[in-house]
Amino acid sequence: MDNMLGRKQRIKNSDWIEALERIEQAVSRKELERLVDKTVKEIKKKTKGKKAAYAWSGGKDSLVLGEICRMAGIASCVLVICNLEYKAFIEWVDAHKPPELSIINTGQDMKWLAAHPQMLFPQDSKYASMWFQIVQHRGQAKYYKENQLDMMLLGRRRADGNYVGRGDNIYTNNQGVTRYSPLSDWTHEQMLAYIHYHNLEMPPIYDWKNGYLCGTHPWPARQWTGSVENAWAEIYEIDGSIVTEAAEHIQSAKDFLDSLK
Repeated sequence: MDNMLGRKQRIKNSDWIEALERIEQAVSRKELERLVDKTVKEIKKKTKGKKAAYAWSGGKDSLVLGEICRMAGIASCVLVICNLEYKAFIEWVDAHKPPELSIINTGQDMKWLAAHPQMLFPQDSKYASMWFQIVQHRGQAKYYKENQLDMMLLGRRRADGNYVGRGDNIYTNNQGVTRYSPLSDWTHEQMLAYIHYHNLEMPPIYDWKNGYLCGTHPWPARQWTGSVENAWAEIYEIDGSIVTEAAEHIQSAKDFLDSLK
């Protein structure tokens, strides 16, 4: 395997696209299938006798996670959203969601966003991580308890700088939710190779500006914009109706639309 990509936060979006175009040079199908077989066996071993489900976001890592979990006999899964999602993403989810998917909506909407201006287009990791806490983590915990799970499988990987637990890639948080990251040691190239060789269709987010850097996210959680003005311009290019609606509640959105006149 020829690693072309390093730590996610240091990779340009164009590097991801180039790596996908050259992925067969980096990871052979034979090498990938050996890794898949190994991962499936590990999942079966660590979930044996446990009630488990996986978190599905529609992002590239969760698409691969879902395929491998199903090979290991785990079909139940959850997607956590709020009322601030891209319309095109929700349409894609409706067309491509796993059959056993449950969807939990944590309820954040435009009025909530107007009341929490610090959460709009986070320019630092503090508020970016808060989006995961108030949406994904909260919704996953709700699903975990309602379904009396023993374990939730995630697509977290060390190459993204994510915490995955210690040696066994399993940890339990203060709320009693046990999370297991079976893809923790997969490289970026191996994830892209699975998507390539298995022809997985990814959501439209990856075709938008900085799609690989931003990943799946509610639109106000969009990062890597440089400024609020740039962020509104990017959102407007993706879906102008979002900015029009936001302008009724958020001054910076109104200011952006006024600047177009």
